[in-house]
Amino acid sequence: MVKLIKGGVYYTEGRLLKENAAFVVEAKKRLAVKGTMAYKILSAHNKGDDENLKIKFDALASHDITYVGIIQTAKASGLKQFPLSYTLTNCHNSLCAVGGTINEDDHVFGLSAAKKYGGNYVPPHLAVIHQYMREQEAKCGAMILGSDSHTRYGALGTMAVGEGGPELVKQLLGQTYDVKRPEVIAVYLRGKLKKGVGPQDVAIALVGATFKKGFVKNKVLEFVGPGIKNLSMDFRLGIDVMTTETTCLSSIWETDDATREYFKIHGREGDFKELHPDALAYYDGAVTIDLSRIEPMIALPFHPSNAYTIREVIDNANDILGEVQEYGNKLKGSNTFRLTDKIKDGKIYVDQGIIAGCAGGMYENIAEAAEILKGKNCGNGEFALNVYPQSQPVFKCLVDNGYISSLMSAGAVVKTAFCGPCFGAGDTPANNGLSIRHTTRNFENREGSKLGEGQLAAVALMDARSIAATAANGGVLTPATEAEYTKKVKKYYFDKTIYENRVYRGWGNAQPDAELVYGNNIADWPEQIALANSVLMKAVSVLTDPVTTTDELIPSGETSSYRSNPMRLAEFALSRKDPAYVGRAKAVMADEKTRRESGSIPASVLEEAGITPDKDIMYGSFVAARKPGDGSAREQAASCQRVLGGVANIAEEYATKRYRSNLINWGMLPLLCRNFDFKVGDYVYIENITGLIKEGAEAIPAKHISEGKVKNIMLNLGYLTPEEKQIILSGCLINYNRGKAGL
Repeated sequence: MVKLIKGGVYYTEGRLLKENAAFVVEAKKRLAVKGTMAYKILSAHNKGDDENLKIKFDALASHDITYVGIIQTAKASGLKQFPLSYTLTNCHNSLCAVGGTINEDDHVFGLSAAKKYGGNYVPPHLAVIHQYMREQEAKCGAMILGSDSHTRYGALGTMAVGEGGPELVKQLLGQTYDVKRPEVIAVYLRGKLKKGVGPQDVAIALVGATFKKGFVKNKVLEFVGPGIKNLSMDFRLGIDVMTTETTCLSSIWETDDATREYFKIHGREGDFKELHPDALAYYDGAVTIDLSRIEPMIALPFHPSNAYTIREVIDNANDILGEVQEYGNKLKGSNTFRLTDKIKDGKIYVDQGIIAGCAGGMYENIAEAAEILKGKNCGNGEFALNVYPQSQPVFKCLVDNGYISSLMSAGAVVKTAFCGPCFGAGDTPANNGLSIRHTTRNFENREGSKLGEGQLAAVALMDARSIAATAANGGVLTPATEAEYTKKVKKYYFDKTIYENRVYRGWGNAQPDAELVYGNNIADWPEQIALANSVLMKAVSVLTDPVTTTDELIPSGETSSYRSNPMRLAEFALSRKDPAYVGRAKAVMADEKTRRESGSIPASVLEEAGITPDKDIMYGSFVAARKPGDGSAREQAASCQRVLGGVANIAEEYATKRYRSNLINWGMLPLLCRNFDFKVGDYVYIENITGLIKEGAEAIPAKHISEGKVKNIMLNLGYLTPEEKQIILSGCLINYNRGKAGL
């Protein structure tokens, strides 16, 4: 079904050849390395050298969890107008109830910013961020940067990257996205999907095969092969958006007549061009997928990589669900999480189904789900089905073609474009509930339950077709390959007047005299001080899980309403993973204040350990975690630590480049440590850290102080670009840019 090929491979004449079997001379290999689509697109956007890329993007995109902070940061750094197309969408904080008026206040701010600086503004419920960018902004050969981790438009010939907000700030200020040239992995598709198998099934199989091995981490996935022509554009887009869950950096696909037709339907045929690798292209590895062997899949809680075939889960329900139940009880710290009680008479009963967002809410997914449910019903018991078309144009076509009527007649509830079900702000299942979702993620807590309050629900990812088959079977888990239905769906058309009549298109038309409209929850970033010569850091949280997600570092859901107020949002930091963290971090901040006033803290800590303290010393806190930063690109996972006095993270490795970048952009040291043996209350002292950074040292000698005992340890800072060094030394990206601008 999915096979991983380690080591170099060549792609030529529609075939993959392992490097050791290709007998290609070195000169040809050097040319073949430049023969990938990714190499060409990256090079066309590169302002640096061939290995140390400095990328300038063609367009930017943000949603209403992130754009306020980005604009505030850029404004504090001297922003005058948007120098490239920047689209502000409103698909996350769309529910204007949590926190009173503050969500809508952010939307008003967003529109005022689009007018002042020359941006585009998409009102709430009109489209989810990635569908709008597919429909209106993606272009073959272009690059787009978004402040959302699922920024992926590779199937449309656009290399897109999801990063934290500060990376968008850099683009707004004319700076670059700096990255070592990434390795490129060929994803070779062959065969044809069987009826009942959808894009999410392919995606789950791909994520399951690659994530835990780290096979494509921070690399570019390049989709090639004869199987592409057997996939519709909706299928390609549905697979592509889920590549984020492999932890790859970006993606790109070969384009063809189907791609051209997509652009034509959306009135943008001029943005199409054919993209293919050269006759001989070299890749750093490969993934082969036989589409004909893909079965309906399910990603069980609590990660998209926890992948099984649906039939496998049904046939081994007690064993497989029992393992998930055991893990859930470890998370909950009790024996009250129940999943095996969903098994009755050899069947698995589901409580809820959701088809939504950038992955699930596509036209073909919903239309085919409607065909499966035609003449059937969801029942009036525990099971409920909710469907969210991903944009109003998609919604209108589904209405006009009769699919919405079929879904509603079957008992499904159809709602407007909204990302909430994906991150915990809508359709939160009941405690111990089992929800099946065609969305992007299923981390613990992400769907809205709160472990700290004894709540835990289970979310499994599935394709819309199997969700519909389950709904038609009264909530009994059912693969769509066992459903009888007509697969053929009516042709999609795009009604451009929906956006023409409602979207504010201000790119290239800045109004400098326009005023920004501030709600009373929108606050400036607290001032951050520059890095001192030496640092003493106290461990205020130690996370020993194999992976820590950004949802655990800063929860999604209702907390997102406070993301325009840094200090108020910081109160939620690690709240669902380590509720004592905020109090400990604040205590260190109080100690720092005392130190400034009296000089007694933290010098006493060092002197008691027999260490002569540096006179120029910074005292702060750090979080230790084995592998932090999987999942969302949201910068607040780092900024909340920073505004609470955080100086560093210490990890065995970072789950994603984007989380490490967030730490750097907020002036925090992204340290690595091979021997992970920290406890809450331990100290780490690094002398002459500024000197080490300036000289480009990656190995950082430090002292680990635990219960009064001192141990010499070696930390690693990793490679930093010259700009990243200056950002950390300045204290954060805002300070760095203000310094450059003389503010």
